[in-house]
Amino acid sequence: MRTMTLLEVSDLQVDYGAVRALRGVSLAISPGQVVALLGNNGAGKSSLLNTLAGLQLPSHGRIIFGGQSIVGWSAERVNRAGIALVPEGRQLFTDLSVLQNLRLGAFGRRVSDTDLARSFEWFPQLAERRAQRAGLLSGGEQQMVAIARALIGSPRLLMMDEPSLGLAPRLTHELFQRVRRIAADSDTAILVAEPNAALALKTADEVYVLADGAIATHGLANDLARHSEVVRLTFLGVTPEPSVPSSILQPLPRGAT
Repeated sequence: MRTMTLLEVSDLQVDYGAVRALRGVSLAISPGQVVALLGNNGAGKSSLLNTLAGLQLPSHGRIIFGGQSIVGWSAERVNRAGIALVPEGRQLFTDLSVLQNLRLGAFGRRVSDTDLARSFEWFPQLAERRAQRAGLLSGGEQQMVAIARALIGSPRLLMMDEPSLGLAPRLTHELFQRVRRIAADSDTAILVAEPNAALALKTADEVYVLADGAIATHGLANDLARHSEVVRLTFLGVTPEPSVPSSILQPLPRGAT
């Protein structure tokens, strides 16, 4: 049960010209909670993360973070307030060292030895490769750098856009184990858009399924994981089998979480 809400999104709508990317999306996240966003390509996952990060202005709706509205804030101001985004594709400075990439995550703020020590505790491989160029790392190590860079400013909410993309299953599983540890150790809320539905269901506390820019269903991950139909709903857009209890797979009313 939530003791407090860190992020509350209500009836969010995002338009790209004539194209409506998000349609009345509502969700909530508490400190230390891991929430997964599932949905096929074009469902609106990246649009939601980019809007929360201040990279896209919503057409309608509320975004309340830490008790105050952040709609209309710049991406830098959103980051300084405590929301960090690990973008799809990592977007590292490949010619710079691991350490230089980590320092850039502070957006001009001083990075303390404590900040670096915490990142290296979560990702020990990076400590060994701190002087190495980021472009020479493996895909899994580059993803670790991207996550560690986002965490260097001690955000209250960490968002990740498809972190498993291009990674081997073993590395993906290890990455998500560390994500759970980060949430537990630091009380950081984590919102992850993830194409690997089975893994996300095993890792997350709650799951929201996006379809055509709207929340198709949401619930506790443990409940949804018991029903393989949710994976079919996520990727194929088919109607769940009658065996799935309607109390579990049920569309949200507009404005509810």
